[in-house]
Amino acid sequence: MTADAPHPGYSPGLEGVLAGESALCQVDEGSSGLRYRGYAIEDLADHATFEEVAVLLLVGHLPTRKELDDFTGRLRSNWRLPGPVDAFIGVVPPTAHPMDVLRTGVSLLGMTDPEAGDGSHDANLRKSIRLLAQIPLFIAAAHRLAAGKPQVQPRPDLGFAEQVLYLLTGKHGDPAAKAMARVLDVSLILYAEHEFNASTFAARVTASTLSDLHAAVTTAVGTLKGPLHGGANEAVAAMLREIDRPDRAEAWVREALAHKRRIMGFGHRVLKKGDPRSGIIQRRAEELSRLVGDTRWYDIAHTIDRIMQQEKGLYPNLDFYTAVAYLLMEIPRDLYTPVFVCSRIAGWCAHVIEQHDHNRLIRPRALYTGPPPQPYVPLDRRS
Repeated sequence: MTADAPHPGYSPGLEGVLAGESALCQVDEGSSGLRYRGYAIEDLADHATFEEVAVLLLVGHLPTRKELDDFTGRLRSNWRLPGPVDAFIGVVPPTAHPMDVLRTGVSLLGMTDPEAGDGSHDANLRKSIRLLAQIPLFIAAAHRLAAGKPQVQPRPDLGFAEQVLYLLTGKHGDPAAKAMARVLDVSLILYAEHEFNASTFAARVTASTLSDLHAAVTTAVGTLKGPLHGGANEAVAAMLREIDRPDRAEAWVREALAHKRRIMGFGHRVLKKGDPRSGIIQRRAEELSRLVGDTRWYDIAHTIDRIMQQEKGLYPNLDFYTAVAYLLMEIPRDLYTPVFVCSRIAGWCAHVIEQHDHNRLIRPRALYTGPPPQPYVPLDRRS
């Protein structure tokens, strides 16, 4: 027992509590590191594509060439939105938060899905593939309409990361765009899955009631919107833009620390000794910065990183250097968290399928902190 946990077995926020079993992701600060179905995240980031990782999570193994071709073909065949979803985008208030729009959009995609009433394993897998294709298109269409920009149609010759970059920024084809797409691909791999984080656990709670896959994903999107879970890379990008120049970075961060302001992009609830994903995306962000001839954001971030380790003993998480990469790609900042969804949808759907396949209703208990037993007092005798 502690002051924060005054009852045996109680852990505020369920921190450290084993709440279920999963074969999808191992998060270990020891020698195992971070693995998706046994594969080290470093190997996947260096050698795989996001499409391969999506198959690994959803199906259970890395695909053969034929399996990967079939999977990417199914993605391409679903690069379109149902008519009611297109109509919904047309009436969304331009001031609506992108995550609110996406939350409602996922729910509507569930209502219009051709297998809406089928919750079988195979149907859930097909729904997952449709969502993987539809969500980037939905995000881009809603953003472009709100910003008064012309719509763009997906290109059948682009891979998943290239497609996302093209839909959101219009970039494709030239060497810089290809380099950006590869870094985006790595970030999507790194964001794809991370065990029982808040949004994933929320999705599994919904799925455990045997609600449908789209309902569980809608729950996850709503959970990710919260600033204590999603949005950290957006906050990091805002900080980098506020600092603006590398020569201002050290004074800025030291003043922020002196005034006890929170520096976003550092620390992790589980990975106390550092996030293994951070070093991977840091190297990619540095390489991209040098390739495009703009090291400003990386230099600012590197200075902040150095001081935070020196002064606070804190290490950057995945969001920190991802913000550098996304700034270089010129992805609109309010879409950073929706881009997270483009990736994490693979993990969310894999968890929903796993929950349905081995279901047990998730129903924890609460430690009661209310008043002791009270006698009922009739209404006319209450003062």
